[in-house]
Amino acid sequence: MSESPKLQREYTSFGGKVGFYSHHSAACNTEMNFAIYQPPQAKSQPVPILYFLSGLTCTEENFMLKAGAQQFAAKYGLMLVVPDTSPRNTGIPGEDDTWDLGSGAGFYLNATVEPWKAHYQMYSYVVEELPNLIAEHFPVIPKKQGIFGHSMGGHGALICALKNPNLFLSVSAFAPICAPMRTPWGQNIFTNYLGDNRENWRAYDASELVLEAQYNSPILIDCGTADSFLAEGQLLPEVFSDACEKARQRLTLRMQEGYDHSYYFLSTFVEDHIRHHATILCG
Repeated sequence: MSESPKLQREYTSFGGKVGFYSHHSAACNTEMNFAIYQPPQAKSQPVPILYFLSGLTCTEENFMLKAGAQQFAAKYGLMLVVPDTSPRNTGIPGEDDTWDLGSGAGFYLNATVEPWKAHYQMYSYVVEELPNLIAEHFPVIPKKQGIFGHSMGGHGALICALKNPNLFLSVSAFAPICAPMRTPWGQNIFTNYLGDNRENWRAYDASELVLEAQYNSPILIDCGTADSFLAEGQLLPEVFSDACEKARQRLTLRMQEGYDHSYYFLSTFVEDHIRHHATILCG
């Protein structure tokens, strides 16, 4: 049995409760934080779990504060779990120097090169350690799990689901980095965390993974047409859409007119995404 996570603070919300926790992570070899919303249904019975992976510079708190998701998690009876976006305070030189590498930029992969590999094992944390911790200490149904995310977290949600279709039965994303091997963000991160061999990068590129994955559920993606990162070529949803067509993967890609990359965009469509997951997880 794993050590119980430490409750840091807790708030009542829409008949349920939002809690912020910390625990020692064996995967990341440091203290990690996560937030969890337990809907009112969890007081009387186990409920399905929906993980949300946040974007660059975020912590476990941004989504809980800004997305307005708790009311819909309560409506549909889903447990919301939001991990931090990276290990922190590891002592790695330069981990706090830039906003798109190191702290707040774990990219949901397992780093394989120094100095990052000792702590930056976010993929293992999200798909193994955290689900095991949640299943052990909270009233959930471990066989009913979904995952979604925003930007870097949208990338994380897609790769985690495509690589683990029996673990994450549903997936969606807001403005995900869909083809990181082809973007400045992805190339910078992959070089630093995974090294120069581009073949190793394919394991964390959704547009590559979907060509070989056997993911049975439909995927939902929303992007805003006024998203500056879309214009800069950082997201490339069209590349993922083309790959899904080749793989015969069911995809709904919605380009939302006038919306940008912010939580104003995310909060507008968050109920659609939670409903998407509830349809699959709750039947």
